[in-house]
Amino acid sequence: MHINDIDLNLLRLFNEVYSAGNVSRAAERLGLTQPAVSHGLTRLRLLIKDPLFVRAPGGVKPTPKAVALADAVQHALNTLSQALNESTGFDPAHSRRLFRLHMSDIGESRFLPGLMATLQRLAPGVRVASRPVAHAQLADALDSGVIDAAFGFLPQVKDTQHTELLRDRYVVLLRAGHPMLASLNRLRGAEQLKALKQLDFVAVRSHSDTLRILAQTGLQDRLRLTTEHFMVLPSIVSATDLCVVMPGNIAQGFVETGGCVIVRPAFRDCDFTVSLHWSHRFEADPDNRWLREQVLQLFGEL
Repeated sequence: MHINDIDLNLLRLFNEVYSAGNVSRAAERLGLTQPAVSHGLTRLRLLIKDPLFVRAPGGVKPTPKAVALADAVQHALNTLSQALNESTGFDPAHSRRLFRLHMSDIGESRFLPGLMATLQRLAPGVRVASRPVAHAQLADALDSGVIDAAFGFLPQVKDTQHTELLRDRYVVLLRAGHPMLASLNRLRGAEQLKALKQLDFVAVRSHSDTLRILAQTGLQDRLRLTTEHFMVLPSIVSATDLCVVMPGNIAQGFVETGGCVIVRPAFRDCDFTVSLHWSHRFEADPDNRWLREQVLQLFGEL
């Protein structure tokens, strides 16, 4: 097969199906119908003489040939995109760019409302997809262009460009009428930490730092509910005597909506810094640079 036989759009289509692992999601990202994507895959299969993708639970999985092609295709597309963007710049008012961002569910609640309001005002055609990635794979995902930026407390992520956005610490959120509130506010230091052992807690299974703080403070036996979702916590806390250990920045937002209050115990190792990460490869990319500038203007407290 000769390179002249390949339509660049087929490579874009291949890249989206490979990264999404699902034909329907790839079609949505590309702004195409699912039959159009399926037809394009058929053309590419005939050219390359390989099935490329086979059905799997929840979507498709790549063949060994597709895996071998994936890095080269991603690199070629990113290189071409970067070269074109450097020559044309980024026009937010007319762009239809899709930005893929890594953030946790807490991060989504903290950053997406303000970011989307700004994008709707300055770049109404720009789209955003939140795409969580395993921390061990974040640097590679940024370098390959699978995601454009990562938000969070990510000390284990190395070899990326990053800038600090805000500093935070873990606090306890409880309902305003909690029977232990007066006692907790009266106590300080070790006495306050000891009083926490009379409380019952709820935690999100995926939030390892919350579970770590509960364990090191001797509160793991006071855990009464473990959930899968962060956004249910305010409703649970305001309706019960259950409390939650969570980042203070997010807890403050729940306090402002009413019904909850914050207690700030002297937890050990509870301070952390939230940063914005991106790839060295896209440092000069106009799209990426413009997005970073908006994020820093909105959330850069440091």
